[in-house]
Amino acid sequence: MISTLFHAPEPAKKYIKDVEGGSWSMPIDASTFGDPIDTLYLFIVAIDVLFFALIVATMVYFAWKYRRRTKFQKTSSITHNGKIEFLWSAIPAVLLIVIFLWGEIDYMKMSVPPGDAIDIRIKGQKWFWTVTYPDHPGVILTDEIIVPEGRPVRLTMTSEDVIHSFYIPAFRVKKDAVPGRYTNIWFQATRVGEYNLFCTEYCGDDHSGMIGVAKVLPWDQFEKALEEAGRLAPNTGESMAGFGRRVFERRGCPVCHSVDGTRLVGPSFKGKYGSQEQLADGTSVTVDDNYIRKSLLEPNAQVVSGFTPQMPSFAGQLNDEQITALVEFIKSVK
Repeated sequence: MISTLFHAPEPAKKYIKDVEGGSWSMPIDASTFGDPIDTLYLFIVAIDVLFFALIVATMVYFAWKYRRRTKFQKTSSITHNGKIEFLWSAIPAVLLIVIFLWGEIDYMKMSVPPGDAIDIRIKGQKWFWTVTYPDHPGVILTDEIIVPEGRPVRLTMTSEDVIHSFYIPAFRVKKDAVPGRYTNIWFQATRVGEYNLFCTEYCGDDHSGMIGVAKVLPWDQFEKALEEAGRLAPNTGESMAGFGRRVFERRGCPVCHSVDGTRLVGPSFKGKYGSQEQLADGTSVTVDDNYIRKSLLEPNAQVVSGFTPQMPSFAGQLNDEQITALVEFIKSVK
């Protein structure tokens, strides 16, 4: 496991509200898949309501018409009706075939992306999403995906540990991220705004905290915003600890570590620097610069007693400046 100094999810992650426009029954429609998916859904609901009403009305009518009128009245002999039995089997069968074909056509459209789609890679792990852009090396986002309005986007997904499920309700897209293989889905956003991103496959203790945001921007702002969002360097006049806090938040550390003493999946950073940490192998180690660095790059090397190995390695994702800033931030958490 990580020197579990570096992994513990924070249950109270901010919930990002979708822009206004949805209804009481449906989330907002912000992709080209919205209309066909919603139409099929409403068609199925309409059939359900129709048949429910017909069946209940028939039951009530028959209960009234064939009620027992005297205590001496006996039930008449009842035989089957071949035509009725055929109809109540054939009509639902035809409707099921229609629904299947309709759904299959839409599913195939969602499964085959256009050739000019923008590639984005998604990796799920307990308990956050890592988003990278092959055409923008070095841009790594956590629990945030930025896409352009009006351009098709292809997602190639995998998982670091268990099955996760990538779901953006406003785009009507959901796909499992599976360990050891790649899955694909695509969409084309049609409305600028910020939309909820969820994991909908139970993946462990803090599954409910695996929440992110999908940002849709006009094309002329997309590349600039992407580079700015992925840039992690000190701002002018910013302290190293302040920069470290930004790295801490941007790289998803709050998902797994608190700064107020709360025990999550991993230990809290509060007052941790300079203390003695008991390890799972029975030894102890001083929480210093080297220990924190090793925890980030080799998380299974020194497992903290009482915790399990769940933290991924940040080797190749953090440079020396960012690691140093994280150390300074942890020092400042008293």
